Formats: sequence, structure tokens, C-alpha cells
Amino acid sequence: MPDATPSFDGLRVLALEARRADEIATLITRYGGQPTVAPAVREVPVESNDAAVTFVRTLVADGFDVVIFLTGIGARTLVAAGEAAVPREAIVGALARTKIVARGPKPVAALREMGVPVWATVPEPNTWREVLAVLDARQSELMLAGARVAVQEHGVPSPELVDSLRARGATVTAVPVYRWALPDDLEPLRAAVRALSESRVDVVLFLSGVQAAHLDQVAREMGLGDAVRRGLAHAVVASIGPSTSAELRRQGIGVDLDASHPKMGQLVRDAAERAGAILRDKER
Repeated sequence: MPDATPSFDGLRVLALEARRADEIATLITRYGGQPTVAPAVREVPVESNDAAVTFVRTLVADGFDVVIFLTGIGARTLVAAGEAAVPREAIVGALARTKIVARGPKPVAALREMGVPVWATVPEPNTWREVLAVLDARQSELMLAGARVAVQEHGVPSPELVDSLRARGATVTAVPVYRWALPDDLEPLRAAVRALSESRVDVVLFLSGVQAAHLDQVAREMGLGDAVRRGLAHAVVASIGPSTSAELRRQGIGVDLDASHPKMGQLVRDAAERAGAILRDKER
């Protein structure tokens, strides 16, 4: 007999996703939850393209041995921003001559669209540790000592990765492509803060640590920071994967479950399957 479909059984589920807000709301509903989606993050291109322009000029002069792309949207944005100074064909050609490391399927897909071959793909859970392990495993092809490495940052710095590469003797250039900002319309996020502060949320789904940081920022601005922390402790906190979980814990937020695979659909399914039992344990 097939396993029953996981169900939230009417639990109130908060998601802080922006780009895929409609999709996550549909998934929560499909698994029997009552969704509230309050976007907490807006992607903003860096105000100046100086970093992108410097990167592509160095790239076309064969100034990098390795380029690490951490996100698909970052790869596309970096190339598009660099076109202000260097023709796209020259950028793509230079990338093709360079050893390219892609952190997971999204940057692989973006690079494939451009016709850029990928030298190494980073496996799940796609944290900085896996990036480093892939590079360590291929030192017979490229020694990190003395290597010139560019890292496309994904909205926030990647100090662990950069520091670890430098500790291995690499010269590292961090290239910011976009940053995270609060949404233009804060009212849905404020409503979510009020609901959490009053313990009217049963499950919170985090797809990034930035979502948690912005939730906390708005809560503190409303004078509800401590109340929201109590609401999070009362609810089931579900994380999309190890990188996000590590950042949540760094912010002092307990994580009750990690998605079995770092994908949004799997996060919702796993939360639907396990949230009820976790809540019952919390209430004992």
C-alpha cells in the first residue's frame, strides 16, 4: 500500500520567499497547509558595475585560473554587467578558456546557456565546504597554491570560502554581483511579524539566512524582536539546507528540520510530513 501523502493538516505555514512566492503558496496548500507568504528579500544589482567591469577585463586578459560561480542568476548578471565594457563574445570566450567551478545545477544551467564548459560541479548540499572539497580533490589538475581565483558572491560575502582558499595559497578576488534589500512593500512582512509575535504561526519555512535577518530587522524596528524569537521557538522552523541552517543558528534561531534535499519542493514536503509530530513534542 503506498505511503499517504504528507499533510500539514491545516497548520498555519509562513514562507518568506519572494521570487517564487506563488509557487510556494501553491505547494503549501497542496500539502494541506494554510499559507502566508511574506516576501522578506529583494535582489538589487550592485549600485556600481566597477567590480564586474574589473572582473571581465581581468578575465579576458587571462588573469584568472579559476572562476567559481555560486548562483545561476549571479553568473548571468555578472556577464550582463560586464558587457558595458567588454563584448559578450570576448567574455564568453575567456570563460571557456578558464577553469569554471559551478555550485550546483543553477549555475551549470546558466553557463550551459552561454556555451561555457564547466570544469567542476559542486555536489549537494552545495555549501562552501563542498566547493573547497571539489577543488582539493582536483589539485592534480590545478594547484591552489599560487592560483588566481575569482568568486562570484551571492548577495552576501563568503568569508569561509575566501579565507580557506587564501589559506591554501590562492590569490582570491571576490566579485559582488547583487545585494539583498528589504522589499519595497513591507506590510506583508510586518503582518508576519505580528502573527509570529502572537504565536499565530505553526511552521516557518526559511530558504535563506537573509530571510531570517530581514525578519529580525523588521521585528526589532517594530519593537517585537523578542516576541518574534519566542514565536519562532513555539513554531517549527524548517530550513532548506545546511548553509541556511548554519546561518540561522548563527543568528540564534533553532532549526527543527532540514530538507532532505536543498530544494524548495522537498522542503515543503518534508515540513508537511514532520511538522505535526515536532509541534506535539514541543507542546509536551
